Amino acid sequence: MSLAMSPAEREAFLAESRVGVLSVADSADRGPLAMPVWYLYQPGGEIAFSTSTTSRKMDLIRAAGRVSLVVQTEQPPYRYVSVEGPVTGMAPAEPEQRRALAERYLGPQGADEYLADTRGVASTMVLVRVRPERWLTRDYGKG
Repeated sequence: MSLAMSPAEREAFLAESRVGVLSVADSADRGPLAMPVWYLYQPGGEIAFSTSTTSRKMDLIRAAGRVSLVVQTEQPPYRYVSVEGPVTGMAPAEPEQRRALAERYLGPQGADEYLADTRGVASTMVLVRVRPERWLTRDYGKG
């Protein structure tokens, strides 16, 4: 029996509210940059996350044009989805997009506090979109 998730299973798993680890290629003398990120995803759509226009992460994303994202469970039976693909868009993060990200992870009240605490950097935030192209998955509950 295969431990791989079906396309529907992997998309549903990725759509759940989990912190992802984003990786992007760095220079030849360094390993990839890997950082935790909040992200948005609806099955069949693109992945979206925000970052500062002045961050090292953003510089590397512009240079590479591709990223990988891994999300996992932290309790048995372990499951994970790793997805990689091209960056399809980068645009200033609109207030409603920032709110959607914050509410996904913090709820409405937590989002209000987060947005108030980060309003000074809001103008530097960009929403990056990625088209899922390659998937690796495991669901150890299938074993």
